[in-house]
Amino acid sequence: MSKTILIVDDAMSMRGLVAMTLRNGGYQVVEASDGVDALNKIGRQKVNMVVTDYNMPNMNGIELIKNLKADPQYRFLPIVMLTTESEDGKKQQGQMAGAKAWVVKPFKPETMLMVVKKIIG
Repeated sequence: MSKTILIVDDAMSMRGLVAMTLRNGGYQVVEASDGVDALNKIGRQKVNMVVTDYNMPNMNGIELIKNLKADPQYRFLPIVMLTTESEDGKKQQGQMAGAKAWVVKPFKPETMLMVVKKIIG
């Protein structure tokens, strides 16, 4: 059975690109437009990983990670940040919140699939 990944990004074009990359890699995909939308959708089905943007309206990626990690049900859920941010301070902030990996946009599809396979197989 293929694993399901929740993609969280306010840019529809980026969500589509990530979704296409992951589907081509054999994964199922659920899409959310921001952290609030992600929290509403994540309880509806089993998700094996979250790939989230950093900068989003309503709830950014760091706030989303903190919300998920505060819930015992999602404490061990792997989360990858996919963002234009490459500052060490922001990476450290993401790592401290619980992000497992940090991928900088624009990304290469093979890099994204390599990261996902390494984390969830």
